[in-house]
Amino acid sequence: MKPHSGTTRAVVRQAKASKRARPPLGPSWFAAVMGTGIVAVAAATLPRRFPGLRDAATLIWLAAALLLVVLAVRYVRQGTLRVHAADPIQTQFFGAPPIAMLTVGAGALLLGRRVIGASAALDVDWVLWSLGTVLGLATTCTVPYLMVTRHRFAPDAAFGGWLLPVVPPLVSAATGALLIPHAPAGQPRTAMLLGCYAMLGLGSVTVLLVLAMVYSRLVHHEAPTGAVVPTVWIGVGALAQSVTALGALATAAPGALPAPYVRGTAVAALLGGLGVWGFALLWLVLATALTVREIRKGLPFAPTWWSFIFPLGAYVTATSALATRTGSQPLIWTAVALYTLLVAGWAVVVWHSLRHAAGNTGRPPGPADPEAPDEAREAVTASQVA
Repeated sequence: MKPHSGTTRAVVRQAKASKRARPPLGPSWFAAVMGTGIVAVAAATLPRRFPGLRDAATLIWLAAALLLVVLAVRYVRQGTLRVHAADPIQTQFFGAPPIAMLTVGAGALLLGRRVIGASAALDVDWVLWSLGTVLGLATTCTVPYLMVTRHRFAPDAAFGGWLLPVVPPLVSAATGALLIPHAPAGQPRTAMLLGCYAMLGLGSVTVLLVLAMVYSRLVHHEAPTGAVVPTVWIGVGALAQSVTALGALATAAPGALPAPYVRGTAVAALLGGLGVWGFALLWLVLATALTVREIRKGLPFAPTWWSFIFPLGAYVTATSALATRTGSQPLIWTAVALYTLLVAGWAVVVWHSLRHAAGNTGRPPGPADPEAPDEAREAVTASQVA
């Protein structure tokens, strides 16, 4: 099978343009905002407090917010939305901008109050949550439609990036729970809680469908190589967001639902959350093993390295939610240990991103860039799109 003719023409135009000027910014780079933002949010939700951690997390949140503004302005100004929509690889990363908005918005409510004031922090979160939710739902509906009607894929095309377009509703559910107590009491608050649960269901079922395709690809075809390997971690983040959302919505349910259903949300948050957390742990082990295997061969840098960070951060928030609900000491210290790994991984990816950005006039070569290293380009383009 061959790619859609419009996709071919778009990629050719992008290749020619990259030879004349610095390559355009791809939506995958919003994963840097996602990763930086989740480091801050995860610190605010840890079940243990450490001196100076909240102040450091606030600075990281400010950096994520600034990066979001810079990337959003540049992406809108360059006008490459249609080109990226025609690219079957770049399209998958359309889920990154809305998740970036939702993450920064949550950070504003959790950490930004001391910087911009409680009222402004709440307003910022409402705006970013609303924009991120609308954009995320549009992405979740549009990208699968484009995959069905315009793009053509080989049997081994499924990769972790296919999860990104369908994860935003899960993040909207988890971060929207923080806003439910601030919604007007009565029907508006109940409607928001029910809407978040609906998005949780939408995202969870769709994620399981895509995970089945990714697992089938891993089992029936050669293991992923090069820059595509980090995208396997996205499965961890998708599952962990379900756990975080279940816990956050159960916390927000009192005052929005009758008492019997409030108890039901608590049961779902604990028992359902633990079940999904265990599944996410399995995927984490698989992703780690594939990554170690590729590191031994030489893992090239690409924007997909940010796929390590947000999923691990989401697993930290999921573990923290379960630890807070149960008071389990093993879960508490697991969350702390995972957060330590998260900060170390984030520092490594930031260093490589800055180093490559300084060494190139444009952004570091990504997996879909015509000038990317052969192993990265082939890993994501040649082996993913027939």
